[in-house]
Amino acid sequence: MSEELPSEAQGKMIVFGAKQIRREWVDDQWFFSVVDIIGALTDSDAPSKYWTAMKRREEKTSGIQLSTICRQLKLTSADGKSYRTEAVNTEAAFRIIQSIPSPRAEPFKRWLAEVGYQRVQEIENPELAQQRMRKLYQDKGYPDDWVEKRVRGINVRGELTSEWHKRGIKDQRDFAILTGEISKATFGLTPADYKKLSGRALVKSCVNTLPGSSSDQAAASVFTSSV
Repeated sequence: MSEELPSEAQGKMIVFGAKQIRREWVDDQWFFSVVDIIGALTDSDAPSKYWTAMKRREEKTSGIQLSTICRQLKLTSADGKSYRTEAVNTEAAFRIIQSIPSPRAEPFKRWLAEVGYQRVQEIENPELAQQRMRKLYQDKGYPDDWVEKRVRGINVRGELTSEWHKRGIKDQRDFAILTGEISKATFGLTPADYKKLSGRALVKSCVNTLPGSSSDQAAASVFTSSV
């Protein structure tokens, strides 16, 4: 997918280096074209054949069928037509990247290893999670008072969610209402309002997403950004 996509497909595509990765918003999450990911992270001139060979290799070596974590979606091609192709959400995209033996995939793999190690540390010491969250928001450039409000809001939401569980409320829709009310009370915007605002106000680069971020984090942000 190195050719220019039709204008109506713009916004459903991200750029990694000189490569385009098609994506589609389905069931409240982004799904990314697998062959486009492979094309961006390898030197293959035929990413579809590379993907077929990779699936065979993975099944032979680990017994895992990578197609089972994919979803068939109609994505717009360079000719303006839509074709069914295998796509993955963020979690599955990282799983597939782990199986790509390419130097270009290394930043993602290092980032995943780092995040995994941090998660183990946070399980042993939960306070580290809040410390890292504060630093992340500060690195993004948010003012200290906003960060403190955000942290307090998360803590309050956790306490209320726990109380709701005790009272037998488990419906995801009810929790969404709770989150929206807390967000609106704290920031004046619901999550849906904030998402619309950030989509217009923030233009993120896949190679320099956060001020002071490492190249590994910047690479990973290609699949974790919702803009």
